[in-house]
Amino acid sequence: MPDLLTVTPNGLFCATGNFYIDPWRRVPRAVITHAHADHARPGSDRYLCAASGKHVLRTRMGSTAVIDTLRYGEPTTINGVTVSLHPAGHLLGAAQVRVSHRGETWVVTGDYKLQADSTCEPFEPVRCNVFVTESTFGLPVYRWPDPAAVAAEINAWWQANAAAGRTSVLLAYALGKAQRLAALLEPTIGPIYAHGAVMKLVEAYRASGVRLPAIDRVPPRSRRVGGGKGLVIAPPSAAGTSWLNRFGETATAMASGWMLLRGVRRRRALAKGFILSDHVDYPDLMRAVELSGAGRVLVTHGFSDVVARLLRERGLAADVLQTRFVGESTPDDTDSDDDEAGP
Repeated sequence: MPDLLTVTPNGLFCATGNFYIDPWRRVPRAVITHAHADHARPGSDRYLCAASGKHVLRTRMGSTAVIDTLRYGEPTTINGVTVSLHPAGHLLGAAQVRVSHRGETWVVTGDYKLQADSTCEPFEPVRCNVFVTESTFGLPVYRWPDPAAVAAEINAWWQANAAAGRTSVLLAYALGKAQRLAALLEPTIGPIYAHGAVMKLVEAYRASGVRLPAIDRVPPRSRRVGGGKGLVIAPPSAAGTSWLNRFGETATAMASGWMLLRGVRRRRALAKGFILSDHVDYPDLMRAVELSGAGRVLVTHGFSDVVARLLRERGLAADVLQTRFVGESTPDDTDSDDDEAGP
């Protein structure tokens, strides 16, 4: 019997249901796990996403995109195939796609994490026969610290910079990471500002009902914004640009899972890095596979060869699922589509 989902030149395809999951090119019907650019491409005739992610996806796909939604756990039938969406914990509205037909169930996770995050719905284990998992940080070395401890470290860094009259510039991907960071900040330290690419997604989160602290858009043609006490959230592409000149003396740091590696911080010329990722680390990846109950696992996005081998050593049928995009798997890539650099 052929697989329920197969890789085609347009992406992951369900032939029986005639729909794609996170297609790479324009297709008639796209089921979207989340709105990051390597998973949600513009131009498809129709999109299906989790209801809580509609505002964010609309921001990325434009006002004319046709977007249908499902509540988490709500099943629908597409050409005889049952589809439902379940929380992935990656960012607001991120979903695992459950596809079921004739007694066989696949779960496509997209990107996901098991750590707590007040700005999105928590990961929900979904039982299945075949589990498709990312492996962005799928090596045993990747083990994330407690987010509360990271938040305390960020706020202490900001407090020290404010006391010295330096503006704190925190680099983070514009969608998901930036909003999670904003929710972790202590606003009594000083004013919080956001790059334009970050701000439009902050507004999408707020329109979706997510509570965030007061965040101001950086005013144009201003000098020393915030008087040296503020914190600015900006995409990685803003690093080293003249846009930062408006803040006077600055201290720059980045929040990413890649900050676990000192070599990455050194190559980016960062004095400070905070280890905070919106992807699973190695222990949580293995836990998610176990919770799925799947006997077969397909691994994509990142260290897929290594993870597939490690899963085979655990007695599972595991293989690599080839993908066109690799997301955050290039640690020195500062030109992510999710930067959306602009004023």
